[in-house]
Amino acid sequence: MAGHSHSSNIAHRKGLVDAKRGKLFSKLCRAIYVAARTGGGDPTANLRLRYAIDKARSVSCPKDNIERSIKKATGELGGENFEEIVYEGYGPSGVAVLCEVLTDNRNRTAGELRRAFEAAGGNLGATGCVSYLFAFKGLFIVDPQHATEDRLMEVALEAGADDVELVEGYFEVTCDHKQFEVVRKALEDAKIPTESAETSYIPATYVDLDADAGKKMLKLKDLLDDNDDVQNVYANDNIPEEVPAG
Repeated sequence: MAGHSHSSNIAHRKGLVDAKRGKLFSKLCRAIYVAARTGGGDPTANLRLRYAIDKARSVSCPKDNIERSIKKATGELGGENFEEIVYEGYGPSGVAVLCEVLTDNRNRTAGELRRAFEAAGGNLGATGCVSYLFAFKGLFIVDPQHATEDRLMEVALEAGADDVELVEGYFEVTCDHKQFEVVRKALEDAKIPTESAETSYIPATYVDLDADAGKKMLKLKDLLDDNDDVQNVYANDNIPEEVPAG
């Protein structure tokens, strides 16, 4: 696991915001739409919607975009019909990859993802081929300047978190996904701000890549990120630091 950091992944993703702002807003608003359609348009009564709104606000998604997505979902405006799917596959050197997708045409999306995997030396797999290598957990990233390790452990573990670990300069707090809201509220009540708070597929093991495979893996992630239907990409890759991102 050496060299792997969920916080660095999040920082990398935030670094792409300016370059792909319009595309990112579109994806975030699509997630808001689905959350509101399935659980109602009131974020105080729909936790999934609240998380989706918080995520959109964290990257300065316009308020009008957020409100329009909710109105579409609740029938105040005309809306689309998106389907939630998790695609699984293998990247270079057998890296396990999960893609969370919202699509209005699963045949189109499957074809596009298959081409993306093949272009990077991987292949799209069958349902269940790699998901067993991941655990769906709550993940919180905390800057050490906001809390000591002892204080963070006291608050997080008391709320039911599984672990607190310092990775590349940031604390990573993990918990069972069912405890996510309890831990989130405990951190909020303790006035411990988070750099990121989300549910995530966390790998049980990692695949160490050489420079060549690392470049191919970054290419695959870029291709998947560029796809409008792909919401999130999770992988158990460990890319060497000398491989430049982007």
